[in-house]
This record gives sequence, structure tokens and C-alpha cells, in this order.
Amino acid sequence: MSISLTDLKKSFGGKPAVDGITLDIASGEFFAIVGASGCGKSTLLRLIAGLEAADAGKIVLVGRPVSGPGLHLPPEARGTGFVFQSYALWPHLDVRGNVAFPAQAAGLTRAEAAARADRHLATVNLSDFATRKPPDLSGGQRQRVALARCLAQEARIILMDEPLANLDPHLRATMEEELTAFHRASGATTVYITHDQREAMAVADRMAVMADGRFLQVGMPAEIYDRPSCAAVARFIGQGAIQPVEARGGAVHLAGRRVAVRGAGDADGPQAALFRPVDLVICAPGAKGALAGHVTSALYRGGLWEAKLAVEGLPDPFVVHLARRVQPGEALGVRVMGGWLLPG
Repeated sequence: MSISLTDLKKSFGGKPAVDGITLDIASGEFFAIVGASGCGKSTLLRLIAGLEAADAGKIVLVGRPVSGPGLHLPPEARGTGFVFQSYALWPHLDVRGNVAFPAQAAGLTRAEAAARADRHLATVNLSDFATRKPPDLSGGQRQRVALARCLAQEARIILMDEPLANLDPHLRATMEEELTAFHRASGATTVYITHDQREAMAVADRMAVMADGRFLQVGMPAEIYDRPSCAAVARFIGQGAIQPVEARGGAVHLAGRRVAVRGAGDADGPQAALFRPVDLVICAPGAKGALAGHVTSALYRGGLWEAKLAVEGLPDPFVVHLARRVQPGEALGVRVMGGWLLPG
């Protein structure tokens, strides 16, 4: 394993920020951690980097213990590269100088460090910008300089702290593609934190959903989206409505109608199920087999209308996608074609 965390803990003022995290990340894996602000994801990244000392637990990087009882290796001894949200570039150095500096600090000659910097600037397509200063670059270009600097350190583990947070929305999709291309080219194990679940699912091989210092679920993005382990994950990842259902004799009923949901087990009684827009078909009010609802809000999302549809007797409005404009108060029918029965 490239990264191994065992029962890792860190508190501030008596409040746990990281509360018993255990995790293995394989060599070369792109692992994303997603969660709301204050969930502990930045603290976890800083513990791995050595920027914070753990209160308890162990960290092993590429087979070498770096944190544990009586042990705390400093960041420069851990062989990790860190991409900060601000990119942390030196404004007085040109691009080549920014990338070469860590290599020089590690003992390479000025010429050797510059040659290494040029090699890695080519990897991120910035060779033509080597003599420019960071203030003269775009946000996306500054980010690529920070990535090249990690490569020049020959870091086998790269830690990224909300690297797209300061970019314009239109640039984020492009940079997601560049990040995945960079990961393929470098082969480095990457730990990437973000509050944006869409961003995490776009770039990660595996991901964790974090809340209150703990991992709620770890898995591949499609697994977490399709089969959330609990209501908190279901609400955080993607869009959908969580509705009360009744399980009887292997069948699941929603508002008195039988629905075909995934994950159904043998247990009878009240349960909860997640219904996403893909599970729902809009039809005319009063159509056979449909639930009657009315639109509470509608927003145009470019190519489709996203509406919330309230159904009497159900606590959450359904989120539905439509090809035509609808108005608040408009009556619609909805057929439930699937769903996911939440575990437990």
C-alpha cells in the first residue's frame, strides 16, 4: 500500500476533527475525500503531510512509518508533494525557478534542478511559460506550475487541498481533465480533497464521504452514487428524495403503491428509500399507476428543467427533470420506476 492509516485521531479544543480513520490507498490510486466544510478532510490531509501531529493512530507511507506513538516525521522527510488551494507559488521567482527550487533545496545543483524543472514543465505543457512570473499566469496555469513542482520533488504521493476552488466555474471542467491526465502521466498516488461531490466523482478511482471526522462510506464513485450506505451519504451525493416506504413479504410499497427498488432485503416494516430523477417518469395528472403531485419550484439547467414535485403524504419533494418548462403550482403525475432501499 502507498498510504496506510490506522485509527488516526486529531482533536482541537477537545473536539475531534479526525475521529478514528482507518484507510489503505493503493500505489498509483487517485483517492478523493469529499465532505462539507468543517468535516475534517483538510485536517486529515495535513496529518498525512506532517503539517499536523496526530493525537493517536499510525500513518505509513510507501511502507515506512511516519507517524505513530513517539514518532512524527516532518513534512520534508515524508516524500509527499502538497498542492495548496492558493498554489503557494513564490511571486518573485519565474515559473522555472518555482519548479526548480525544491530540487535545489534537496541538494541538486542549479543546472540540474533547472533541467529537472524543464522536463516536468513539458509534462504539464508549460515549457513556453518557463520565464514568466506567477502573477502573469492564469489560475489554471498557476495550478499546473504547482503540479510540476510536485513532480520535480519526485514525490511518490501528491496531496491536493481543494485545488479547483479558486478557479472560474467554466475552467473547472477543463482542469478536471488535466488533473486526470496529470495523474496518468505521473503515476503518483494522489489524495484529493474537495467539498464538491461532482468534482470528486469526476476525478477519483475511489472516494470517501466524510462527516464529523469519520468516513461514512468508501468506494468507487458509481458505487457511492448508486448504492449509498446511509441517508447522510444519499443526501450529500447527487440529487434525490428520501421517502418512507413499507416492506412486506419481499415487496416494497411507496404511498400504497408497490415499487421495484434495488437493495430490497427480507426484513419487513418501515424503511427509507432514495429516489433519483432517473427513477422517475413524468406523466399527466391522474394517469394510471401515477402519484399525483404539484410543482413547488423549477429551474432551467441548460437543456432541461429541474423541478421539485411535492406529493401529498410524502415528506420530501421528488427532484424531476423535464424537457419543457413548468410553473410552480402546476399539477403533474409521476411514475416511480426504481429506487434504492437504504441499508439499516
